[in-house]
Amino acid sequence: MLAQTQTLNGMTQSQGQTAAVNFSFSDYQIENFFDEMFAGDSQVRPGYTPFRQRVEQLTREELISRQHAAERALMSMGITFNVYSEGEGTERIMPIDIIPRIIESAEWNQLELGLIQRIKAINMFIDDVYNEQRILNDGVVPRDLIESSKCFLPPCIGLKPPKDIWCHITGTDLIRGDDGQFMVLEDNLRCPSGVSYMLENRELTKQTFPEVLAQTGVRPVSDYPTRLLQLLQYIADRPKPTVVVLTPGIYNSAYFEHSYLAQQMGVELVEARDLVVSGGYVKMRTTKGFQIVDVIYRRIDDTFLDPKTFNPDSLIGVPGIFEVYKKGRVALANAPGTGVADDKVIYAYVPRIIKYYLNEEPIIQNVKTYICREPDDCEYVLENIAELVVKEANEAGGYGMLIGPKATKEEHDTFREKIRANPRNYIAQPTISLSRVPCIVGDHAEGRHVDLRPYILYGDGVNVIPGGLTRVALRKGSLVVNSSQGGGGKDTWVLY
Repeated sequence: MLAQTQTLNGMTQSQGQTAAVNFSFSDYQIENFFDEMFAGDSQVRPGYTPFRQRVEQLTREELISRQHAAERALMSMGITFNVYSEGEGTERIMPIDIIPRIIESAEWNQLELGLIQRIKAINMFIDDVYNEQRILNDGVVPRDLIESSKCFLPPCIGLKPPKDIWCHITGTDLIRGDDGQFMVLEDNLRCPSGVSYMLENRELTKQTFPEVLAQTGVRPVSDYPTRLLQLLQYIADRPKPTVVVLTPGIYNSAYFEHSYLAQQMGVELVEARDLVVSGGYVKMRTTKGFQIVDVIYRRIDDTFLDPKTFNPDSLIGVPGIFEVYKKGRVALANAPGTGVADDKVIYAYVPRIIKYYLNEEPIIQNVKTYICREPDDCEYVLENIAELVVKEANEAGGYGMLIGPKATKEEHDTFREKIRANPRNYIAQPTISLSRVPCIVGDHAEGRHVDLRPYILYGDGVNVIPGGLTRVALRKGSLVVNSSQGGGGKDTWVLY
């Protein structure tokens, strides 16, 4: 008896055999969200055309195999972060989805202008707050707001960092809402992390889609370590300065990144025990004796940097380093005190900060923000908490946050009490349906919500790295993209 045959995608198979089926986006559901790959009429956006054409030439098995290969590569490279839970650190791989997020040239150029504008104004603000305080005297930003900020450091008053640059490395989080317009969600100026994932995600997509990457014309990000080193050397203002990366140690959540960047820049990775203040300088212990250090890229929070000046209980800081810094004998990136602009309440004032210092309107808008220290805003938040996202002023990583529509009535009541007890410590924002990008789920593509963290380097000018880390909420329906809360990453392609 002849075996029965059937045709699938133009291929004939015998009964009992499985024909290779090409991967397809034909059943992809946009739903009611702004989609980065598809327009509202289900037409692929121009920047994604070469990518879609190539991917739909692959079988489902081939694409899934490439996804698994990327995951195995992450595991073998040891690209991990730590999640702190109940006092124990759990080491995890940050998942990657191999479908990239693609941003076209004209759109990126506008984002770049907006980020440069924002960083210049924030740097002027930090310098003003610790020196002349014009913006406080003029009442544009309330003085008590600054003085009550946990990240305002009185020892930094009167400080003038090298080249008048405070925020050398910034990771600014951007999102899109239903209208497709980018907005700034928050600024990260103390020790912004994630750039190692940006770099490694690009290396993985080079291996996964080499021909598409070349055909599409994607701007490179691999020169980030070189640019970072040039920045650090620039603020030293000395020939052939000695540069180090200061890490809290192997138990820090971003330790992989610290060691990775030190290795990529060709500089030493040090802990506090490797450094000592001696003879008015910061020196590094080496096998040949002590060596003067000129520049420190610190990955330690401000208040832990120097137990003599800030937190006396710090075991990861260098005693006396702040005095050396004030005398201009060592450069620190980012400058101590920068965290005052990390405060999520200060974030709400950034549009006014831009107008005050630059006399310009913001190119990239903030998300609408309710400031709980202002009575009318506070009343609105308490009454509408079930519809809002509430955030603590100085938390990060998705902690200290309430997503009203996803929370229980008991959680709403708990946050109401917290807000009433300390309104200064909270802001609230509308729940925004973040834009989505297709992700591989099983053997097909489903939309998942994303944000974008571009990295901005401020040295000899302000440079925005053309890409950044696209963070993706891998749990279906989730709006929380933080890796510590179950999120993953995607490569970000910025086109020429």
